[in-house]
Amino acid sequence: MPVIVVANPKGGVGKSTLSSNIAGYWAQQGHAVMLGDIDQQQSAGLWLKLRPPQLPTIQTWEIDDQLVAKPPKGTTHLVLDTPAGLAGKRLDAAMKIADRVLIPLQASVFDIYPTRDFISRLMDHKRSGKVQVAVVGNRVKDHTKATEHLQEFLDTLGVPVIGLLRDTQNYAHLAAHGLSLWDVPATKVEKDLAQWAGITAWLDRP
Repeated sequence: MPVIVVANPKGGVGKSTLSSNIAGYWAQQGHAVMLGDIDQQQSAGLWLKLRPPQLPTIQTWEIDDQLVAKPPKGTTHLVLDTPAGLAGKRLDAAMKIADRVLIPLQASVFDIYPTRDFISRLMDHKRSGKVQVAVVGNRVKDHTKATEHLQEFLDTLGVPVIGLLRDTQNYAHLAAHGLSLWDVPATKVEKDLAQWAGITAWLDRP
């Protein structure tokens, strides 16, 4: 059963956006998806409450930050949204259940350096050999110095960069209605779906 943990020590980098859209993608594929949220802000949890009932079902994974609750039988895919500052015992608990960790990153020096340290901690973790780690550049603006610096940084990471997502209001508009990119006509989000191609290929990989 795939368990995707979306994590970054910084807040506001797009963890809930990634988590909800991953859950939405898998739900549209017909999988039995659960979305857990151990962030106090409960952004992913709110998104689930806003989700229209006629859309493919995504169940709430009722857990706390110790991750003690097992998903019910019948669940095939799990997504976990995590808080800023994930470290110590909470990081250990997340790594214990994860088979993949996806790290969103924005083009800001205040995000880049903490993320580099976080990736180093993941690589040094005792379960690092059993957990796939990848990075997604988020809210990327073309032809800016910040994006150039981000690209230079990504080239030094030593972990796969599976997507660069543009800075667009589409995600905010969709989230306000409990929707993912896969819940609206493709023509409305064509550019964004194209940018997710590398991410979905990584998600679908055995």
